[in-house]
Amino acid sequence: MQRPSRQKTALLIGASRGLGFALAEQYLSRGWRVIATGRESSTERLRHLSETSGGALEVETVDITLPHQVAALRGRLQDRRLDMLLVNAGVKNDDRETIADVSTDEFVRVMVTNALSPMRVIEALRPLVEPTGTIAAMSSGQGSVANNVNGNYEVYRGSKAALNMFMRSFAARHADDSRTLLLLAPGWVRTDMGGPNARLSIEESIPKLVDTIEAHAGRTGLHYVDYLGRVVPW
Repeated sequence: MQRPSRQKTALLIGASRGLGFALAEQYLSRGWRVIATGRESSTERLRHLSETSGGALEVETVDITLPHQVAALRGRLQDRRLDMLLVNAGVKNDDRETIADVSTDEFVRVMVTNALSPMRVIEALRPLVEPTGTIAAMSSGQGSVANNVNGNYEVYRGSKAALNMFMRSFAARHADDSRTLLLLAPGWVRTDMGGPNARLSIEESIPKLVDTIEAHAGRTGLHYVDYLGRVVPW
């Protein structure tokens, strides 16, 4: 008699709203167990979802810009094994601000949240991911240096390009790692961050993004892809 397959587990960092919350819903609908995080003040919606999940959704609180909270999360999950770690944290600044305009404090805020903190999470939680698992970070098509032909959203673009570079360095340091590494570009989506004029709805982006993640399972090395599975130029 064939043994039943183990239920897969995904840890979604930054899942309290927008794309992250939609990812939690999508993975639950596909039969995964989900551990979803948000900052302490933003997990109410996740907790409501957890109440209807039949125990499949666990909610954790963490602010990934605070290293001691990341370390505490690592401690709480130290006995768990993950099939996927996906870091979805991100902020943007005033779209009109250029490098000539942005304050140092605002520049640091965006860079720490979008580039440094996701990589700290990945470094800390990598040992929990199964050798056949996936580690993913939510990047953006705007992180592509090659595709930057209009120069808008400078600080946000720079933070995502930095994330991409740090992830490439991480992949190079772990060249013999059997895990799949992904940088994900979900498209321009109508969320609080994407705004009401964005081209895609959450329903048009997220299911296809999850299809893309699943299609890359087992492919070692680092892949920078959009929600349709197309390679994004560096």
